[in-house]
Amino acid sequence: MTEFRIEKNTMGEIKVPKDKFWGAQTQRSKEKIKIGSEKMPKEVVNAFAILKRSTAIANERLGNLESEKAEAIAAVCDDIISGKYDEHFPLVVWQTGSGTQSNMNMNEVVANRATAYLKDKNSEFSIHPNDDVNRSQKLK
Repeated sequence: MTEFRIEKNTMGEIKVPKDKFWGAQTQRSKEKIKIGSEKMPKEVVNAFAILKRSTAIANERLGNLESEKAEAIAAVCDDIISGKYDEHFPLVVWQTGSGTQSNMNMNEVVANRATAYLKDKNSEFSIHPNDDVNRSQKLK
């Protein structure tokens, strides 16, 4: 029997399987977008991980992100690129043209794993999917 945790965001609460590293937005996308079964290609997932890793390092160098957070984000992105978390990217290719769902899937997985990484190092920091992982990647 699957156990769940409750995730919250601006759209409210949603149940997410406890053994999955994604969050509320990914779960909603998974439940609501049921078009086809072709998953997002690994190369696209890796490209998102490279982007997140690179911007975390750039933000740290610019003084916009704490070094501990940048290190954690980079380490998790390296794990994603190595294939360690492939099962945590469940979304199909059929989504909005901007790829918002896949971007948020990446942000949520990185944030959850990076927070765990920091806790293992006895850090009091936690990583937010938008404020930390997606920092400096929004159009204004």
